[in-house]
Amino acid sequence: MPGINQVAQLAGVSTATVSRALSGNGHVSESTRQRVHAAALELGYVVSSNASSLATGRTRNVGVVIPFLNRWYFGAVLEGAEQALLSHGYDLTLYNLSGGGDERRSVFEHFLLRKRVDAVIAISLQLTGQEVERLLAMNKPTVGVGGSIAGVRTLSIDDGEVAQLATEHLLSLGHRVIAFIGGNRESEMDFHVPSTRREGFNAALAKAGILADPELFHAADFTIPGGYAAGKQLLGNPRKRPTAIFAASDEMAMGAMLAARDLGLKVPDDVSVIGVDDHELAEFFGLSTIAQFPALQGRMAVDILMDELHPNHEAHASSNTPLPFELIVRSSTSRPTP
Repeated sequence: MPGINQVAQLAGVSTATVSRALSGNGHVSESTRQRVHAAALELGYVVSSNASSLATGRTRNVGVVIPFLNRWYFGAVLEGAEQALLSHGYDLTLYNLSGGGDERRSVFEHFLLRKRVDAVIAISLQLTGQEVERLLAMNKPTVGVGGSIAGVRTLSIDDGEVAQLATEHLLSLGHRVIAFIGGNRESEMDFHVPSTRREGFNAALAKAGILADPELFHAADFTIPGGYAAGKQLLGNPRKRPTAIFAASDEMAMGAMLAARDLGLKVPDDVSVIGVDDHELAEFFGLSTIAQFPALQGRMAVDILMDELHPNHEAHASSNTPLPFELIVRSSTSRPTP
C-alpha cells in the first residue's frame, strides 16, 4: 500500500504539501495540486478518512437535508451538489425529511449535531431560528437553497418574478383567458413557493388590466397526475375554457398537456401551456418553460460552503444570492386561434 512519502517523492514536493493538496486545507498552487493528484492517482494512494479526521477535526462529509427525494427538482439540485462535493473530495450524507415533523426534529436534534458532518446544505427548507442556532453553535457552516434564512448564507430564485415572466409570455401572445395550476395548503412548501407563484401570476394579469378569475385556478400537487386532474377540470368546462394554462411546475404542465390530448384538444392550437423548471422531459414534450437550472443551484451551494469551510475563511454576514432563471420558448405556446 503506497504511503504519503511515495506520493511526495513522485510529485517532487514535501509530505506537508501533499497533505495540503489532497485535503484542500491551506494554499497550494493549482499546478502543484494537479501534480500531487496525478501522483496519488498513479500510485493508487487514498487519504485515510479516519486519519484525516483525527488530524483536522474534519470528516470531509457534508449533510444535505431535503424535503422530497422523488421530485425531479430536488433530485437535480442534489445531483449538482454531489458532483461538486466529489470534485472537492467530500462525501455526502443525505437526510430525506419526507416523513414529517418528528423526522425533522430527529435530524436536527440528533443526527446533524453529532460529529458526522462538517457542514449542512438545506434544500428548500425554511430553517427555524432554533435549528440555525444549533448548527452554528456546533460550528457547522450552513448554506440554504430556496429562500432567505436569517443567519445563513442562502441562494434563492424570485418565484414571483418567475411566475410573472411566464404569464407575461402568454399575455404577449394575445391570451386573455389564462388558467393557473398551482399548489394548495396541502402542497404548500417551505418558502411558500406555490402561493408566491400564484401571486406573481395575479400581478402579471393585474398589470395587463385583467382580474384573476378564481374559476380559472385549480390546485394540484406538483406531479404529472396532479396536473392531469387539474387540466381535465379546467379544460373540460365548456362555459369557461382557457386559451392558455400556466402551471407552477413542468410536471403539472405536462399533466395538463396530456389532459388536453385526452379531451381531443391540440396544444398549442386549442390551448397553450407553459411551466417552470426545464424538467429533463420538457424538451421531449415541446414544453415552453422558465428554466431555473437546479443542478447549477446545487453547485453554487457547494461553492459557498467550500468558502465557509476554508481555513482562511473571512466571516460573512448572512446574505442571499439571487439565482438565475430564463424563459425557454418551445412549441407548446403560440397565439390563440381566432
